[in-house]
Amino acid sequence: MKNIIGTVSIIYIIFILSLGVLLLCIISIPRIIPIEAIRKITTATSNEIGNALVWFLKVTLGFIHRTKWQIEYPENISTKKWYLGMSNHSSWADIFVLLFASNYKIPLLKFFIKKELRWIPVIYLIHKTIDMPFLNRHSPDEIQDNPDLRKHDFESAKIAAKKFTRYPTTAFSFAEGTRFTVEKRGLQSSPFDNLLKPKIGALATALSGMPMVEELIDFTIIYKTSKRSAWDFACGEMNDAKIIVKCYEIPKSIRSIDNDSAEFRNKFQKFIDRIWRKKQILIEGEEYKIS
Repeated sequence: MKNIIGTVSIIYIIFILSLGVLLLCIISIPRIIPIEAIRKITTATSNEIGNALVWFLKVTLGFIHRTKWQIEYPENISTKKWYLGMSNHSSWADIFVLLFASNYKIPLLKFFIKKELRWIPVIYLIHKTIDMPFLNRHSPDEIQDNPDLRKHDFESAKIAAKKFTRYPTTAFSFAEGTRFTVEKRGLQSSPFDNLLKPKIGALATALSGMPMVEELIDFTIIYKTSKRSAWDFACGEMNDAKIIVKCYEIPKSIRSIDNDSAEFRNKFQKFIDRIWRKKQILIEGEEYKIS
C-alpha cells in the first residue's frame, strides 16, 4: 500500500506542477512588453495562480496522506505585506511543508534557488514565471581567491530581488544553505544540537532589494519520523509534524544601514543568530526531535 501511495503521489505532483507551469507560461507572455504596469498585473496574476496550485496540492495530498500537521501561527501576519522568510532544513519535503503551511497566510514564498538547478526544465520555468531567483553559492576559498565574486553575486541577486517589489512577496531562504545531518553538523562544528550554522547571504540580498520589508517570518519544522527522503514524503511517512511560525520585526538599526557594508552584515548576522538560538530551544522543548 505504501508503494502505491508513493507512486500515485509522485505522478499526481508531476501532473499538477506540469499543468501549473504550462498555465503560468501562458499567463506570463505579456511580460515581454516593457511596460511596468502590465508586468505588475502579470506578476499579481501569476502569484495568485501559484497560491491556488499550492492550495489544491495541499488539500489533495492532505487527503491522500492523512496529514496530522500541527501549525502554530503568530498574530497579525498578512498576505498584504512583504516579508523575509527562513526555516531549518532537514528534508526535500520541507519545500512542500512550507508552501502548504504558509498558503493564504502570508504572500507566496519565493525561494532562492541554487543556480546548479537551472537546467531542470520545471525549475527553470518556475524561475521565469513567478520570479524565483537563482543564487550563486561560491565557497569561502573561491571568494578569498577572487573577492569580486561576492560583490558580483550580491548585485545580481539584488537586481533579482527587486522584482519582488511588484507584488507582496515572502523572499525565502533556507538559512543553513543545505539539509541538516549529524555529519554536517560535526564538520561545521555547529554549536546547535539540531541545526547547522545560519548564513545570511540570500536574506541580506533580499532585504537590500526590498526596502519595504520590516518583518522576518521564521518557520521551525519538527518531524515525528526520522524518515526524511522525497520517497518517504510521497508515501505519506512524514504526515505527522509540528510547524512553529514566528514573526520578528527587523530592527530599524539594521534596515537603515548601507546593505553592502560590513556593519550591516555583522548586525544582521547577530539578529539571525539570536533567532537561531530561540529555534534550538523550541526544538528541544518539543516531543518530536530532528534526527
